[in-house]
Amino acid sequence: GASLLDVANFGENMIRKEGGEPAFPINISCNEEAAHATPKKEDTDVFGEDMVKLDIGVHIDGYIADTAITVDLSGHPELVDAAEAALEAAIQAVHAGINTAELGVIINDTITGFGYKPVANLTGHGLAQYMQHVPPTIPNIPIDSGVVLEVGQVVAIEPFATDGRGYVSEGAGVEIYNKVGSKPIRAPAARAILKEIEQFRTLPFAKRWLNSKHLDFAMLQLEKNGNISSYPVLKEETGKLVSQAEHTLMVEEDGCTVITR
Repeated sequence: GASLLDVANFGENMIRKEGGEPAFPINISCNEEAAHATPKKEDTDVFGEDMVKLDIGVHIDGYIADTAITVDLSGHPELVDAAEAALEAAIQAVHAGINTAELGVIINDTITGFGYKPVANLTGHGLAQYMQHVPPTIPNIPIDSGVVLEVGQVVAIEPFATDGRGYVSEGAGVEIYNKVGSKPIRAPAARAILKEIEQFRTLPFAKRWLNSKHLDFAMLQLEKNGNISSYPVLKEETGKLVSQAEHTLMVEEDGCTVITR
């Protein structure tokens, strides 16, 4: 019965209270939604018997920590266990010199060992200052060739498990964007938004964070003009449940340090 919007606002305000800033809007993705779902400004949705993914990012001066958990209200705890076990197995294997392809095998084998499938077209990723997604990618399935992790790299490993086909595609509805260009635009409302979003630099932001007028139309103008890019909600293609687990870690010579524990 709790409100999705209340949970998002609480989490984002807590980040600010503790001295950080949200690195991206808190993602609250339910059931077949895997990523990029966040409440609207006037959202009235409440939690039911859902499988809820909470993906949270914090930055200080652009340096990002990214983590996610799944809260199961749907009665499928073993699907959550599969993603969490895959994450832990991958973390235990990380050290300088390991190939990311090996991590894909570990994640895949762990999830399939629970009787589920990894989501093949979602991956973990590197993190850099004011950049949420940079190389290397960390696969959740076996791949032909990966890259070798190096000392000092910061990466987010995030297995997704599903009882569906194992692929996501874009769904309807967009609430998350990021700035990608500063091309001039004539429309006053669009110019006002472009000025307002400068504070986020290259990091994603939510429409509900903005105060500008004529928001929806102006956002369409900005996207068409090449100023912003959108993050559509990603859903499991067959409508099945998805779980997620994620930690950010720093690669070391003989292992790693998990930053988000």
